[in-house]
Amino acid sequence: MLPMLLAQISGSGPGIKRVPSYVAPDLAADIRRHFANMLRMRKSGLACHYVQEHATFALPSEIEELPIPIQEQLYDELLDRDAQKQLEMPPPALNWSLEITARLSSRLLVLWNRSAGDCLLDSAMQATWGVFDRDNILRRALADTLHQCGHIFFTRWKEYEMLQASMLHFTLEDSQWEEDWSTLLSLASQPGSSLEQLHILVLAHILRRPIIVYGVKNVKSFRGEDIGYARFEGLYLPFFWDQNFCIKSPIALGYTRGHFSALVPMEPFSRIDGRRDDAEDVTYLPLMDCETKLLPIHFLTQSEIGNEESLMRQWLDVCVTEGGLLVAQQKLRKRPLLVAQMLEEWLNHYRRIAQVITAPFVRRPQITHYSSDGDSDEE
Repeated sequence: MLPMLLAQISGSGPGIKRVPSYVAPDLAADIRRHFANMLRMRKSGLACHYVQEHATFALPSEIEELPIPIQEQLYDELLDRDAQKQLEMPPPALNWSLEITARLSSRLLVLWNRSAGDCLLDSAMQATWGVFDRDNILRRALADTLHQCGHIFFTRWKEYEMLQASMLHFTLEDSQWEEDWSTLLSLASQPGSSLEQLHILVLAHILRRPIIVYGVKNVKSFRGEDIGYARFEGLYLPFFWDQNFCIKSPIALGYTRGHFSALVPMEPFSRIDGRRDDAEDVTYLPLMDCETKLLPIHFLTQSEIGNEESLMRQWLDVCVTEGGLLVAQQKLRKRPLLVAQMLEEWLNHYRRIAQVITAPFVRRPQITHYSSDGDSDEE
């Protein structure tokens, strides 16, 4: 109930937003169509939607070629500064290790997205393809998967929730479990409805890769008072797939008060360089919190509890830093063509502004404003 209430009051920060999909709406639409065309569903076994192609979004290194004032404008119009501040406030959930952020160049930035109940699906699409789930493609895949093979997810979900309930010393009647499950199925199929932990687990299966959520521990009111415990932080693994069918490179999402955001790195250097077609850049994502405790893995069964680090090593490319931190490797490859074209058009918007500012005696042109109230007018 708490996530549903919070989704109604959460905000994504003030100001005009010019995310890449708003500046290049036609290319964003092409990307969404491409994503829809590569969704498949198994005919037997686990009747789950899944993607045929993987992508991982990162901010282009070309941003750093812009003048500093233009970079600041770009970041103001792209990032969710409020969410970034919340995630980095003590005790920090994000960017708490100087070794990871500085020495390993793996600082994560929080992308702005639409508010209300679409934010989880938006953030998953942004973290992979850099666009919003504006056409509800991912939501339909989520709802269809739960309709087709919900009974498989139900068994693990119920066992996990029963274990959580027992730790709080309460139990539920079977009728209450069925009612809660029906609510989760209903939420998945309603655009704009807030989504919960189960839905992240299903998304990990659709995307065929682990999802790491870095989130606040306690949800606070506007007055700074704790109003509930947020239990989204942790790992969501595609347990029901064969490990060989999945990739070990995770995506990262952030959770603040009733809101999910994509967490993405900055490229160390350009992935449009043709000489780097087969090269991989790596972002290191901590599998520990700021107290160096392992992040929880959600939806474990009783028999899996106690084997968390072993499971992490099975499902992710895990290594240990010189400072002793357990991290997962997120692999960045050359940008998909459509994503590269969208980013180039978006960067050109700021390059034109930079040219006007640096060119003497040139009248400042009229800059197009892109709506940040939900979808853009063009999109």
